[in-house]
Amino acid sequence: MIWLTWRQFRGPALAGVVALALLTACLLHLGFDIRESYDNHRAQCAGLADCGPQLSRFSADHENTLLYLAAVLGLIPGLVGMFWGAPLVAREVEAGTQRLVWSQSVTRRHWLAVKLAVVGLAGMVLTGAASLLLTWAAGPVDQVADNRFSTILFGSRNVAPIAYAAFALVLGTIIGLLVRRTVPAMALTILTFVVVQFLVPNVVRPHFLPAEHRTVPMTAQAINQARSLGSITGAPVVKGLTVPDAWVTDVSELLTRTGEPLDEGIFDGCFTDAPATGTAEGPYGDTAVCLAEHDLHVTIAYQPDSRYWSFQWLESAFYLLLAGLLAGFGFWRLQRRPS
Repeated sequence: MIWLTWRQFRGPALAGVVALALLTACLLHLGFDIRESYDNHRAQCAGLADCGPQLSRFSADHENTLLYLAAVLGLIPGLVGMFWGAPLVAREVEAGTQRLVWSQSVTRRHWLAVKLAVVGLAGMVLTGAASLLLTWAAGPVDQVADNRFSTILFGSRNVAPIAYAAFALVLGTIIGLLVRRTVPAMALTILTFVVVQFLVPNVVRPHFLPAEHRTVPMTAQAINQARSLGSITGAPVVKGLTVPDAWVTDVSELLTRTGEPLDEGIFDGCFTDAPATGTAEGPYGDTAVCLAEHDLHVTIAYQPDSRYWSFQWLESAFYLLLAGLLAGFGFWRLQRRPS
């Protein structure tokens, strides 16, 4: 059964090997180029008390390229599920060829288990190799930028993408088992995977571990450091606040000294008709000064960077658990409806 599965899968496997070889050459070249650039920028720091500006330029020179690569490589698990997982069962059920295997003393569950094991292992190896290559290539930039919890970066580095591939492969296989048609199964697989990949970082990941909290006074300087003020609903909120060496998962509304949310009328007044001071600086100018006069603060929930590897392993376990549950459902479904 393993040999039969390999013979059926060798075409896609060969395509995966060729793609990985090309990707390896690209990332090796990029990695050595990044390291050379890092050494050059470090050399410019000789005799300087602060190397921050040089390292910031180094990070800016490469961050866009690495961001695009992370986004592209983040799709690899989805493509594994779409092109390897979805047709794995759907193609055979659509053609009826699975009956020939079942008539040769191979049980239905054994048939499905071998397919999942062989193709799933190949998908995990391919994704893991791509992820580790990108992690190595981007190492100096990641160290300088210190933004490892970024949604795109987190999902394209280290071990988590391996678990994504396992989940995507099983997801595609089970969808193919249910839909029983290859093309619709492929479309549903990539759509479902993208939805899950959106929900987990934004809804599930922040709650893997209890967050730390701190209260931050909203002085004019602090408000000017925010990425944006307000929302489409008019709520008195600030967005884009940061905590050193941490991933900010939630920021409360602007709160008064008593802990009550700032009145929207006051917020709108400062936002649209702040008294002119003539001395205000920063992106929000007099608006920031006006808001600061109301003695405001926010409560920030965050995850320290020291928990990065805990989150990598927890998210990997979460996706592997989902894959296991889907596989269990597939075995049950196959036994209930074998034809």
